[in-house]
Amino acid sequence: MEIDWIPGMEAIRLKDIPNYVRATKPTHLGLKYLLETAKAADNVPHMIIHTFEELEASLVKELRSIFPNIYTIGPLQLLLNEETKNLSFKGYSLWNEEPKCIEWLQSKEPDSVLYVNFGSLTVMSLQDVLEFGWGLVNSNHYFLWIVRTDLVDGKPAVLPRELEETVKKKGFIASWCSQKEVLNHPSVGGFLTHGGWGSVIESLSAGMPMICYPFVGDQQANCRQMCKEWAVGLEIERVVKRDVVEKVVRVLMEGVEGERVWKKALEWKKMAEMATSCNGSSYLDVHKLANVIIELSRN
Repeated sequence: MEIDWIPGMEAIRLKDIPNYVRATKPTHLGLKYLLETAKAADNVPHMIIHTFEELEASLVKELRSIFPNIYTIGPLQLLLNEETKNLSFKGYSLWNEEPKCIEWLQSKEPDSVLYVNFGSLTVMSLQDVLEFGWGLVNSNHYFLWIVRTDLVDGKPAVLPRELEETVKKKGFIASWCSQKEVLNHPSVGGFLTHGGWGSVIESLSAGMPMICYPFVGDQQANCRQMCKEWAVGLEIERVVKRDVVEKVVRVLMEGVEGERVWKKALEWKKMAEMATSCNGSSYLDVHKLANVIIELSRN
């Protein structure tokens, strides 16, 4: 079912909208929180958005008609690349990174590895983990799979011995990694993601095509944007099956459609670099924002 009355997101599907927005009771906690946040935004004189204007031009235009002082300041990692060249900034992470996965990537051919990471908070059933695992193995492509210790809902993420041994033939499992380093590694040719905004914009910054398996919150809408509007991704339906995972991985890594989204991802990377370069849209907005903050601090 398509919805045509959301400005800037025409033809979005009902399933692409977060669950709490589709609530049928006004007392729903998620809906109540969203309404309170929207109401509070009416009193905010300035709004900062982690995106770049070229990526979401129609949405930014609609928002500016309501909130004139909007600053698009993304992708932040590209801006930080410029600002931290002479600093010892080492980034941030909720989990300890395993450097051995980078060593493993070094031994692989360019664009031959699929990077799989469902974020720092997502949990899933053991059955879904197994379906993804066997789908990845059966695709016969190399893959770097991030399996957090708490990935499985209610129990430690321990793979069956048969799957664990089979994974070793083509895959590498780590509990966490430097995502920026992995996405920009020449051996990596695709990213299977939950569609969290941080992962999406990092992937766009790296020119990396994606497979999306959204869970909650904004991830459904992000998935819709990357697959339909930006044409940089492929979607896996909510009920995951190993044969579907295998097929989608093959399409991305070796198919004609995969080549199409790969080329589109590189186009968005160039636009992101332009937005964050001198006199680019995000570059200028960051400087405008800095001047506003300085002025406010004087008052």
